[in-house]
Amino acid sequence: MTQRNEKAANYIKELAAEFLGRINNRTSLITVTSATCSSDLKRATVFITVLPTEKERPALEFAKRHRGEFREFLKKTMTTKNIPFIDIAIDLGEKHRQKIDELLRKK
Repeated sequence: MTQRNEKAANYIKELAAEFLGRINNRTSLITVTSATCSSDLKRATVFITVLPTEKERPALEFAKRHRGEFREFLKKTMTTKNIPFIDIAIDLGEKHRQKIDELLRKK
């Protein structure tokens, strides 16, 4: 990943956290863990974790429903020429790390 992509991804991550924190309906805790951008900066994926985990599916659907609003928020906030199309996904890496921590604590 180039430095430009990394900067864009970090900025999108921060803005996603701010946006989701603002619109969240407070039935679950949505945490933005990371973001990635395509090399042409036309697509970005925002990775989230959700607590409690039973609310993961509704929270992901909620976040995906608000992608259009998030893109409008990016248009107002970002100064880049291209505003990426956003996808939102559950951060499986973080989920696996938490599971490993839990297993290690049980020993």
